[in-house]
Amino acid sequence: MALYGYARVSSRDQETHLQIDALQAHGVVVIYQEKTSSVGARPELHKLLAVLRRGDVLVVYKMDRVARSLKDLLNILDRVQQAGAAVRSLTEPLDTSGPIGLFMVQVLGAVAQLERSMIRERAVAGQVAARLRGVTWGGRPLVITDEDLELINAEYHLGESTWREIASRWGLTVKQVHRANARRKKRADGPVLPPVLGPYIEAASKSSH
Repeated sequence: MALYGYARVSSRDQETHLQIDALQAHGVVVIYQEKTSSVGARPELHKLLAVLRRGDVLVVYKMDRVARSLKDLLNILDRVQQAGAAVRSLTEPLDTSGPIGLFMVQVLGAVAQLERSMIRERAVAGQVAARLRGVTWGGRPLVITDEDLELINAEYHLGESTWREIASRWGLTVKQVHRANARRKKRADGPVLPPVLGPYIEAASKSSH
C-alpha cells in the first residue's frame, strides 16, 4: 500500500505549505501539488489518479482541494474505486477504506441522483406547461443534451457561479451554452417528453378549446 498526497491552491499568490505539512505529518511522502483554480485544468491530479493501484490511498487536506463540485467528487471517487484505491481527508470524516466512508459515498451519490431527478422533473413540468400554452421549438440537434442543459441552467440560477465558470466546469464555452439555449427555444417539434405524458397533454389541449 502506498500513500499519495494531493495539494492545491487556487492562485499563484497562495502557497500549499499548510497542506504539505499536514500530509507529511500523516506519513505521506509522494505529494502532487499545483496552483490552479477549481475550474481550471488539473494535470497533476490526473497524473496522480493514473498511478493509483489496488490498496493505495489518496490523501488530501480537504475534499474541496480535489473536487470542484459534488458531480466532480463522485467522478473522482469512482476513478479511485476502479483502481482499487481509497480516498482519505485529513480534516473531514471521509475515508473510503472503511465501511463508514463507503456509506458516505453512497449517500453522496443518492443526493446527487435526487438532485438530478428533481431538476429533470422541473424541466419536464416547464416543458409541458409551455407546450400547453402553444410554445414550440425547432432547429438543428443540440451538441449539449437537454438533460445537461437543464443542469447547467439550474447551476446558473442558484446564483453562485457565472456563466463562464459553469461553462468551464462542463468543458464548454459560454457561447456554446447560450447557443444551445437559443436553439432549444426554436425547436418546432415540441419538447422531448416521457411518452406517458402524451395522453395528458392531448386531453389538456382538447379541454382548452
